[in-house]
Amino acid sequence: MANFARNIILIMNALNTFLFVVLPYMALIVFFVGSIYRYRATGFKFSSLSSQFLEGRRLFWGSVPFHWGLLVVFLGHIIAFLFPEGTLIWNSQPMRLIILEVTAFVFGLSLFVGLLLLFIRRITNPRVRVVTNTMDIVIEIVLLSQVILGLWIALGYRWGSSWFAADLSPYLWSIFKIDPQIDAISAMPWVIKLHITGAFLIVLLIPFTR
Repeated sequence: MANFARNIILIMNALNTFLFVVLPYMALIVFFVGSIYRYRATGFKFSSLSSQFLEGRRLFWGSVPFHWGLLVVFLGHIIAFLFPEGTLIWNSQPMRLIILEVTAFVFGLSLFVGLLLLFIRRITNPRVRVVTNTMDIVIEIVLLSQVILGLWIALGYRWGSSWFAADLSPYLWSIFKIDPQIDAISAMPWVIKLHITGAFLIVLLIPFTR
């Protein structure tokens, strides 16, 4: 029994090391090298094919909530990453913390609804499917999964902006300092670990998508 428990601990430690040390550097290297290579190889083709002319009205109802939701959620993550102390000071007032959490969740829902509508449009509209490739589908499924995990975390693990600033920001900074500190991340619930892993996976996939 003791050997079994020890083996489980070793496996979990190895998995945490891969997900939170190896994968981040792999994603960053692939992102930078792949993006530079693709830009130099394809030039102005380094962009997404627009399908707005195919179905502008239906695109509007997915595109607007998606882009506004993405903008606010992304900025929220960036601010907590760049200014963790300022985020914690802001959150020290309960009302400000509640306003921040509710706002983030509402825009997260907006992101989810918009992305879901865009995904349904992409797979059901014959004209849009013509300009769709496999990686378009893959990246949208990964994004949908990431948003669902984010909403799950927002509901199940409250005050995410505070523990993001206190635990995730130091970890992310340690990655850029080439001194990974994964103790706090390793102790987190798996839904949060999957959300972090999903973020690195998206970075890794960017050079292979439009």
